[in-house]
Amino acid sequence: KAIGQPIANIAAKVMAGMKLSEFDLTLKAQKYIAVKEAVFPFARFPGVDTVLGPEMRSTGEVMGLAETFGMAFAKSQLGGGVSLPAKGKVFISVRNEHKSVMALLANELISLGFSIIATGGTTKYLRSKGIEVEYIKKYHEGRPNVIDAMKNGDISLVFNTTSGKQSLKDSFSLRRTALTQKIPYFTTAAASKATVEAIKDLAHSGYEVESLQAIASGS
Repeated sequence: KAIGQPIANIAAKVMAGMKLSEFDLTLKAQKYIAVKEAVFPFARFPGVDTVLGPEMRSTGEVMGLAETFGMAFAKSQLGGGVSLPAKGKVFISVRNEHKSVMALLANELISLGFSIIATGGTTKYLRSKGIEVEYIKKYHEGRPNVIDAMKNGDISLVFNTTSGKQSLKDSFSLRRTALTQKIPYFTTAAASKATVEAIKDLAHSGYEVESLQAIASGS
């Protein structure tokens, strides 16, 4: 779909004995960037952890097409049922190796009108970089905590990367609450960076809709 070629159909015919030279595989220059996203049914199964492993858990795929990566990513998220926020509080709690990246992203989010809320270690690091951050407790540290804030509708976006089995276990309530409250939740530095790019593009222009046929034909 991204390049206008029936790849699976061609592959099946090659497996049946046809040669690649028998097909027109000339690729046209593409002005669009394609981002594929998996769709998961976690919301249908209360109590199931959303953390991914080696087993297949997706029930489908969606694709976002746009002239910029940020907008393509935004469309892929929307197609998967995730609407990225335009304002609000962003909760950040990440492992040490991601804190420098998150400092850059936090500054970008603040420039877009967001505010930052974080747990102890992340708060300390971001403040050391001159970033204004609101401190909030982890779930097991007492109340009010981040879960309370999420349930109260005070948080509109979550960036959370874990390290080790205990950290993964501790963040189960965070993941599950994000799912039930329909809060966009990203668990890698790469996805967090892509999300900020998407929010930046959405701030400058709205979604544009085109048909796959028009895109494939280059019209």
